[in-house]
Amino acid sequence: MAKTRLEARKRRKVRIRQRVKGTEERPRLSVFRSARHIYVQVIDDERNKVLAAASTAGKANQEPIQGLKKVEQAKKIGAKIAEVCLAGGTDQVVFDRNGYKYHGRVKALADAARKAGLKF
Repeated sequence: MAKTRLEARKRRKVRIRQRVKGTEERPRLSVFRSARHIYVQVIDDERNKVLAAASTAGKANQEPIQGLKKVEQAKKIGAKIAEVCLAGGTDQVVFDRNGYKYHGRVKALADAARKAGLKF
């Protein structure tokens, strides 16, 4: 039995990653959330290459998201990653929630990416 929340998440992550694989046609959209920021990457697991990335951390994203609540920030990042993916020619992805429950910031990010045009 898992001793901590982190260990429990890591066990869920392993189970999810056994089923979810990113290909060139359908890369994996991986989400990581910390207490302060949310990060998202689009990954081709066959070539071990990150195709696109976006996060609330860094100076490039501070202006439009500063002062927003975390769920609102996640929505902005979801829309941004969808915009980057569509510009790069990727319109279908496989969603990897990385062991996190599908609610709150993770759900907001996924819904915003879907609304912006990504299919998963």
